[in-house]
Amino acid sequence: MTETISIAGCSIGQSHRPFIIAEMSGNHNQSLERALAIVDAAAGSGAHALKLQTYTADTMTLNLGEGEFFIDDPNSLWRGTSLYKLYQEAYTPWEWHKPIFERARALGMIPFSTPFDATAVDFLEGLGVPCYKIASFENTDLPLIRKVAATGKPMIISTGMATVADIDEAVRAAREAGCRDLVLLKCTSTYPATPSDTNLLTIPHMRALFGCEVGLSDHTFGIGAGVASVALGATVIEKHFTLARADGGVDSTFSMEPAEMAALVVETERAWMALGRVHYGLTEKERKSLVFRRSLYVADDLVAGDELTEKNLRIIRPGLGLPPKYFESLLGKRVGRAVGKGTPMSWDLLSSDETATQMPPELPRNARA
Repeated sequence: MTETISIAGCSIGQSHRPFIIAEMSGNHNQSLERALAIVDAAAGSGAHALKLQTYTADTMTLNLGEGEFFIDDPNSLWRGTSLYKLYQEAYTPWEWHKPIFERARALGMIPFSTPFDATAVDFLEGLGVPCYKIASFENTDLPLIRKVAATGKPMIISTGMATVADIDEAVRAAREAGCRDLVLLKCTSTYPATPSDTNLLTIPHMRALFGCEVGLSDHTFGIGAGVASVALGATVIEKHFTLARADGGVDSTFSMEPAEMAALVVETERAWMALGRVHYGLTEKERKSLVFRRSLYVADDLVAGDELTEKNLRIIRPGLGLPPKYFESLLGKRVGRAVGKGTPMSWDLLSSDETATQMPPELPRNARA
């Protein structure tokens, strides 16, 4: 088991409830008022952290509207615009970061961001962020990873599209540059992602391979993938978050609404609590339920010498008689005294000679189920 990581006083690890991140991305729709409302809604849903993305269109790409700088993929949510215009629409103005972070902290959430270049890291350091996220599209940007790792703060790296070799390079770069606390997130970099492309079984494999905390950056609809990931060892879950998908926005299609985020927080914690440990047999709270098992009961009034038959010996509830496994061996045996209907079957009801031949030697004569 990997060691527990602490981010701003919040413990992350398999001994702790899943750490849920609400990703605002560009869902503020260029309104600070809406951005702050998203913070309020994320806190109200129970999310533990609020994440931004820190870049400008100029730090992301070139201001060109043709060739590879123009999105013409018919399956893309952003078809028909240039990369530059997309990032202009989606970016969070840097002057908004401070009031957004302050609002998140005031509401008990941990605010941080994904930097996309060195200048963003320097800016976020000035705001005192407690950790950093590396986006999937930047997980091969080793200079950026080294820059972030040099801060010495915990790092969360999404692994969308990355091969094992890519992840290994990223992890090595982070470790060598000073990162001690690292979380890798399984991620499928399609928007939205389908459950069939999510491959959650990668999560325990990634934990074993890289010896760090693991989680899920989830672009599927709903909470199913997130809840399932917890059963496979995910300790961090990130989902895009908006006030309402109907309001539109660059990421709204695959973003969660407040009620869905609240359900994710509750159900992932329930999933984590349900993992428990390997255990067979009774739990202490189950002990009272033993009475609801089936057992052997006398079903008719009997007198001494009467023979036990399938009619007068029944396998029924409650479970206070001998276990059903003795049913066949008791048929044809005789009772040694009068027995009333509804009496739980026990060895001491048999005549003395029957008891001597039938009662298991390891059980006392008054044994009960």
